[in-house]
Amino acid sequence: MQLRRDGFERIRTVLAEAGVERPLTAREIHDLLDARGAALDSPHRVATVLGRRAETGAVEVIERQPYRYRLVESP
Repeated sequence: MQLRRDGFERIRTVLAEAGVERPLTAREIHDLLDARGAALDSPHRVATVLGRRAETGAVEVIERQPYRYRLVESP
């Protein structure tokens, strides 16, 4: 469980630091993480981490081809 939390926090931090507000694909997020030296194993891993967080409402999944992800701001 801890690994998932760390992966999500890594994604959240990098997206916030980059000022990204638009929905991104898992590949775009993975590439952004990689460029900042914080990559997860693969775009599939990014999608898995974000998909699990979508179940709690922390991530919005936009079901297009490919899926896009948007982090939901905490109240």
